Amino acid sequence: MTFTEEIRISAEAIWRESKEHPFISELKAGTLKPEIFRFYLLQDRYYLEQFSKIHLRAADLAMDQEVRACFLEGVKSLEAAEISVRNTFFKELDVTEKEISQTPIAPTAYHYTSHMYRELESKSLARTAAALLPCYWLYQEIGEELIESGSPDPLYQRWIETYDSEVYRAAVIRQRKLTDYLAEQVSPDERALMQQAFIISSYEELNFWEMAYTKQQWGLKHDEL
Repeated sequence: MTFTEEIRISAEAIWRESKEHPFISELKAGTLKPEIFRFYLLQDRYYLEQFSKIHLRAADLAMDQEVRACFLEGVKSLEAAEISVRNTFFKELDVTEKEISQTPIAPTAYHYTSHMYRELESKSLARTAAALLPCYWLYQEIGEELIESGSPDPLYQRWIETYDSEVYRAAVIRQRKLTDYLAEQVSPDERALMQQAFIISSYEELNFWEMAYTKQQWGLKHDEL
């Protein structure tokens, strides 16, 4: 069993919660409120921007040219994804540059990206790769499960199809192979930290759905003080 197979098993309960979250089930049914999907896309835009920067910084740290190439290949994939989001989903939902610039970062989006930056600041490419992996891999699994039934909403169906393609599967395989390779180069203690990074990111993926579903904001409402 590979290292990524082992840590995937350890995250099964968390991933199952993600797949069964109301955001996903309602998206599948076509009943997810457009304003919730809009909120998700705006926060995901910020997330993908930081995700790409982490890949670039990891590539700069890499001494192994093949490892460096893997991180840089991830940047290309992310740039293509962000361009697709802007040209398709943002355009269809009339999301403007002004709205993008004026939308505050939600707490979970901030915490998730901060977690990945923390792993990057450790200078451990192994832990960084492990922290990045759930985003790739979980979305692939969700896409593969949802594509079987699809969504009656054309916009949501296109979102599903984004994560059920040969190109996307190839990106996931690349990231898994990178993580497995790096796991072979480090000590058992470091592999334990890789698993921890993977689990935290898996929790943050689950929290991201909840963040979007509740349109999470900072602070308390006046009646909660």
